[in-house]
Amino acid sequence: MRIGVIGAGQLGGTLATWCVESGHDVAVTSRHPERLREQVDRMNGKLRVMPVPQAAAFGEMVIFAPNWSGAKEAVDVTRSALEGKVVIDVTNPADGAPVAAGAGAGAFTGSHLTGASIKDPILVAAAINGPPSEAADRMLAHAGGKSGLETLIEWAPGAHWVKAFNTISTDVLSRRRGHDPLLAEFVCTDERDAREAACRIIRDLGFAPFYAGGAKAARLTETGGPLQSREVDVRDATDALAEALAALR
Repeated sequence: MRIGVIGAGQLGGTLATWCVESGHDVAVTSRHPERLREQVDRMNGKLRVMPVPQAAAFGEMVIFAPNWSGAKEAVDVTRSALEGKVVIDVTNPADGAPVAAGAGAGAFTGSHLTGASIKDPILVAAAINGPPSEAADRMLAHAGGKSGLETLIEWAPGAHWVKAFNTISTDVLSRRRGHDPLLAEFVCTDERDAREAACRIIRDLGFAPFYAGGAKAARLTETGGPLQSREVDVRDATDALAEALAALR
């Protein structure tokens, strides 16, 4: 598959390399392409450096990995190229920075949200086990604000957005990649094709995809959310998600 990677920071560059190692053709963007020359040379022509619009057009799928401060600009110059494509959003809004007008990552207090309670176990079970679930949406509606993923959807509604690879540092990802028990990668999206595509890439890269809910649920995984920075084995992912939903109190 052809994959465009927007942003060649530590995470974007690492994912680009791993995608090449998994057999994909990858175009990556960078403000400093000369810094990627050694990395490009090692990939035997499977990794190339392109300007942002061309990399987005190159990819059948796109990994969206700019700094959050540059996310709007990156969307603005790629919106038409992203139309109809699966876009894996790996960004995290900066701590305390506004996510959208009237909303903020600061809607989280520490690692907790405000709202419904674990005292309704049926609601929690439905939120975990169902398809994009009304139960999860009802619980998350109490938290207020928008996720970064929801904001990106507003900026480029024609793309098929999915959140993944945003909870764990590259150091941990590198240490856990391909090792049993597999590390869970939480996936949030309202789009079935995006969910399937992200799960396929996650498996290709040596991790275990775990569906955490729709776009609203991305708030659980982003800055200040209860799943942020949690190293979770896939066998423990259901319990971790239940605990995250329990934090909605």
